[in-house]
Amino acid sequence: MKPERLPFHPLPAAPSIPARPHVFAMHGVEVRDDYAWLKAENWKEVLKDPAVLDPEIRACLERENAYAAAAFAGTEEFQSRLVAEMRGRIKEDDSTVPEPDGPYAYFTRYREGGQHPLVCRQPRDGGAETIMLDGDRQAEGHPFFDLGGADHSPDHRLLAWGADIKGSEYFTIRVRDLESGTDLPDEVAQTSGGAVWLNDSSGFYYVELDENHRPVRVKRHLLGTAPDRDQVVYEEKDPGFFVKLGTTQSDAFVLIEASDHETSEIWLLDRSDMSAAPRVVEPRTPQLKYDVEHHGSDLIILTNADGSEDFKIVAAPVATPGRDHWRDLVPYRPGTMILSHVALARYLVRLERENANPRIVLREFATGAEQSVAFDEEAYSLGFSAGYEFDTDTIRYHYSSMTTPSEVIDYDLRTGERSLRKRQEVPSGHNPADYVTRRLFATAPDGEQVPVSIVHRREVALDGSAPCLLYGYGSYGMSMPAGFRTGILSLVDRGFVYAIAHIRGGTEKGWRWYMEGKREKKINTFTDFIACGEALVQAGYTSRGRIVAHGGSAGGMLMGAVANLAPDLFAGIISEVPFVDVLNTMLDSELPLTPPEWPEWGNPAADEAAFRTILSYSPYDNVKPQAYPAILALAGLTDPRVTYWEPAKWVARLRATMTGGGPILFKLNMEAGHAGAAGRFDRLEEVALAYTFALKCIGGFQT
Repeated sequence: MKPERLPFHPLPAAPSIPARPHVFAMHGVEVRDDYAWLKAENWKEVLKDPAVLDPEIRACLERENAYAAAAFAGTEEFQSRLVAEMRGRIKEDDSTVPEPDGPYAYFTRYREGGQHPLVCRQPRDGGAETIMLDGDRQAEGHPFFDLGGADHSPDHRLLAWGADIKGSEYFTIRVRDLESGTDLPDEVAQTSGGAVWLNDSSGFYYVELDENHRPVRVKRHLLGTAPDRDQVVYEEKDPGFFVKLGTTQSDAFVLIEASDHETSEIWLLDRSDMSAAPRVVEPRTPQLKYDVEHHGSDLIILTNADGSEDFKIVAAPVATPGRDHWRDLVPYRPGTMILSHVALARYLVRLERENANPRIVLREFATGAEQSVAFDEEAYSLGFSAGYEFDTDTIRYHYSSMTTPSEVIDYDLRTGERSLRKRQEVPSGHNPADYVTRRLFATAPDGEQVPVSIVHRREVALDGSAPCLLYGYGSYGMSMPAGFRTGILSLVDRGFVYAIAHIRGGTEKGWRWYMEGKREKKINTFTDFIACGEALVQAGYTSRGRIVAHGGSAGGMLMGAVANLAPDLFAGIISEVPFVDVLNTMLDSELPLTPPEWPEWGNPAADEAAFRTILSYSPYDNVKPQAYPAILALAGLTDPRVTYWEPAKWVARLRATMTGGGPILFKLNMEAGHAGAAGRFDRLEEVALAYTFALKCIGGFQT
């Protein structure tokens, strides 16, 4: 590669978003929000139709996009090269390994140059494929297209598929006749996108979103009937609980789950009896979580009951499934977190994690004998799929590390034989020996050891001279797997160290790790991330002012918090769909996610302690007169999760308050939502912009 210089050049004056004084008092505290006016009064309508956005607000957002474009002027050719690099690592006609189900095997694939998946099947033992749904064709004429569920019927004659064409996550479900290839007249709007078929294929269950974009109703649609006649099977009355649908692996039951981040309640629907009413497994109890599988006369339940912080597995009779009848099957072991489980005809399969690394454990129902699948690399990613079938002795697992491309392996539960079904191809070439992956532990201010997963080229000198992209999330108990990502090689091959901070708020070190990074302990998430950056400096991987931090959504809140707390540690911050206006959002109970989020952050209206805690760290409310690193905020206009006005307000306050540093850039996708561009190659353009920003922050690079 030739030497590149990509520093920030002098920019025109940044857009000035007018401040309009707005002050409110709560719990004896006055809160100033001078940019509250950027929240459109008709925001619910904007989610469905962006054209109705207030013209003054739209003009502000368009000025921001123009300013961001000016900041990247002259890098267009370089960004195109980055896209070409990243695209060159993608097998364009890639496909999944077919999953058998009855007479067919189902899979998805892409065509050369295609943006969207093709949903396909072929005879179970091989043969010509049938394209059931062509995502590229369905996307034609739509600036945005996202395929939701694509669920074939039990008789294999029909396909229920959902699509969102606005980015607002309102999916319309249609039904395709697989013999004719045409869609039936049935169209069900305003759903979460997936369908669960009735056993006789005469209709399906789905989740309907309410007027506040919350998934609250399970309805049953019978083919050939008008959607307004669909029967409500379950309706959630608590706005803090969201509803989702699933099935047991045995296919005997439809599972209706109502849950928030701490509590779950599951109802069983007999899939073979359309007249059956939902039957609760165990009524909701605050902070009791459970997931349900089925095996014979028993339910197999993963739960945190009885103080099982990292979860255990119990069994209970289908006839009397309540907690009084739960008996331990896989006991609780502190420090070993059970993440998921599947019950097959002869085996119970579970995925568990210890000290940030996962393993699969296989248990024979008849004997209780166990065997495990694990790996020796310092940091890796592992998951499994049981496929469609119940009476099988094969599971499929997926393995990768930060240096090793993904492998798909079928595992014979009887013999232990492993069959490689697919190894991720990197068409432009990839030699794992050229890279090093390591696991570092950072010491947090309270002494906790925070794992950091690292990858870099083997020749990188660990003398502090390398730049670093440090990624973090740290919320909702979500863990960040140390898996293979082809895109990041565009920075790693230019001398970057790439690191993932496994901070509190996730579950990398068990459920305790999550609980110590939420509500009144949320500050631990931010100080853990800063400690990870400082540990990378101390170990010689990088130096202060050479780190670019990266996070999105709740990880975008992390970015805003660390920018306030330790601005001199970072050369730049990439904050995607950033949840930065935490206090105002948690005070607005009409927003789609607010009531279900109260267990995560606290309810500041009802709880003064929660109010003061959130006020103490909310990035927007804690912007201060200091120098800030360069910041790139990315968002989508129709995002129902992190609304567009959060980053808009944050950027406005940063510019009005900071004493130096920057620049502060804000790019809003006017035709997308929370996940950004939906097409796989369109998304690369957003990644290329972020990576160009990272390179600009450290002054470019030389090779």
